Amino acid sequence: MALGRVGKNFMAPLLTVNLVVHLIVVGLAGWSLDKYIDGQQNHPHLGGNASTSFMLIFALIAGAFCACSVVVGMLHLRAWQHDSHAAAASLAIFSWAMITLAFGFVCKEAILGGHRGKRLQTLEFLIAISVLSQLLYLVILNAGMFKRRYGPTVI
Repeated sequence: MALGRVGKNFMAPLLTVNLVVHLIVVGLAGWSLDKYIDGQQNHPHLGGNASTSFMLIFALIAGAFCACSVVVGMLHLRAWQHDSHAAAASLAIFSWAMITLAFGFVCKEAILGGHRGKRLQTLEFLIAISVLSQLLYLVILNAGMFKRRYGPTVI
């Protein structure tokens, strides 16, 4: 197999899944935050506790950053050069840190308990998936530093 092709083959389907998950996170967090701001915490699909508002804000910001990270990752996948790798890797690290902060608030929300509606539970589940998939993307993206068959070839 050609050098650098293994990482590229793994990254394409992962980026597609990540984009879908992050867009759903942004949609659910936006809807929930809108209901929360309107004072409809007792909505049957929302609920929540003291950490819900923080989790929703961080989920919305992190989802947007992660979606941007996926777009830059797709551009890197198309170019597959060391120059584009720097931008993709730096944005992937930052977006993973942001989604990890949102996951911290998900954990706090689960610890505090209380009524959490179906959409809020779905958002929590998708944030957990997003943390893991973003970490996997970050590992695959930077695996070329350790083995040449995973990264872009040197010209």
